[in-house]
Amino acid sequence: MDEGVNAAFEPDRAGLQHGLELLLAPPDTGPPLPDHLPDTGLGESGALEQLAPIVLGAAQDLSAPGFMAHMDPPAPWITWAVTQWVVSRNQNLLHPETAPAARALEQRVVDWLAPFFAMDGGHLTPGSTLANLTALWVARERGCTEVVATTNAHVSVEKSASILGVPLRLVDWDDPGDLRTSAVVITAGATATGEIEKMHAALGAKWRHIDAAWAGPLRLSERHRLLMHGMETADSVSVSAHKWLFQPKESALVLFADTERAHARITTGAGYLATPNVGVLGSHAASAAPLAATLLAYGRAGVAAWIDHAMDQADELHRLVEADPDLEARTPPQSGVVNWRHRRVATQDLVIPPEVVVSTVDIDGERWLRSVAANPLADPALVVDRVVRSAR
Repeated sequence: MDEGVNAAFEPDRAGLQHGLELLLAPPDTGPPLPDHLPDTGLGESGALEQLAPIVLGAAQDLSAPGFMAHMDPPAPWITWAVTQWVVSRNQNLLHPETAPAARALEQRVVDWLAPFFAMDGGHLTPGSTLANLTALWVARERGCTEVVATTNAHVSVEKSASILGVPLRLVDWDDPGDLRTSAVVITAGATATGEIEKMHAALGAKWRHIDAAWAGPLRLSERHRLLMHGMETADSVSVSAHKWLFQPKESALVLFADTERAHARITTGAGYLATPNVGVLGSHAASAAPLAATLLAYGRAGVAAWIDHAMDQADELHRLVEADPDLEARTPPQSGVVNWRHRRVATQDLVIPPEVVVSTVDIDGERWLRSVAANPLADPALVVDRVVRSAR
């Protein structure tokens, strides 16, 4: 084989070091990408130099002090290192032969985490959209004929019902109607408001799924786990590890109270498979490795400290808003999400400086600012100050 072909698949210490140097000090600008695929490549160094300003330099800094906008945290540096390891081996967990250790590592991580969510097991998915779909797929296979949720439900619940060919019915949990053949979805940390619905809602349903994509990791916190009281009554739970477990995209878990029975409903085989395939995914990477590194490095208490800090950040921002006569908060934060606005200037008319990033959301026909405490390095005082200044 051509020597140049071989070289592309063998480790290049100098090239990897160059990549690390660009990671730690990315350039702000660089030449534009070509309009068409080049016939002759730029070489590894040239490609890194051209992509670094785009992939690194132009990326949003989720760890910036003014970033308090979405449920997207920065990832701890240890996950950067382990993600590089994962890519270097390119394991495919579909086959034991291509991932002899990575499959066992994923199972171990699930075994570590599942008890905190009062479940006995499950598996990883790339996000909670697929986690919700998987749980509701099991529910349909168990005889559920509809999906029932409130208006707090994430858009993935509507998507899942459509994909599975079952109707979606929106209700109020105080009067949900007949649930004997229903798969209900209880939202633990609404995307717009952070609201945590009562975990004991809809106890008469055939299947009870808790979408805890955002607020679920509060179960790791000794200070805040009671906010998730009642999770033990669920049949399934979804959790986004790339939210409050601070993982790189794409990382989530779908967990079950009776995993063996649930997995049996969503397991398929084929002649080319040495072991049955569980869930929606076929091929998938060793995404449990960065999560394993985080849990080993910092432990439950370390991750819980980040979550507790985030809850404190949201409380601080809420106090600052309440103390300013020109500002108002919609409600006190339940799970690190603050909806707030200026009293005199419409939210859509605010011109907020680029060093501060907050999102907006429409609630009951009114537009609010939405600040999410996902960034451990965020400065709530800076965020409030710049929003107030932008209204002058």
